[in-house]
Amino acid sequence: MSISGNPKKFAQAVSEGFVRLSPPMLKGHTPGQLKVLLSNLEIVQRELRQVQVALDDVDAVKQKNYRITRLNQAEMILRSFGKKMRIPL
Repeated sequence: MSISGNPKKFAQAVSEGFVRLSPPMLKGHTPGQLKVLLSNLEIVQRELRQVQVALDDVDAVKQKNYRITRLNQAEMILRSFGKKMRIPL
């Protein structure tokens, strides 16, 4: 199974909570696809961290932190899956 569409859009969907990564979902992907997905997760996370949010806008700060948390969790799941399957990421 391949990642349909743009991997960066997939990483953005993960950050917005539309898609959740899980080890059974990752089993159908090749090591190359997993590397591309990991690099795109890191790119989206960098772009998200660059966004300046007003500190008095509590909802925007919470939303940004939730998105960063989702990306961190997805990255941890992907790295642990790679380590378990002995895939160098």
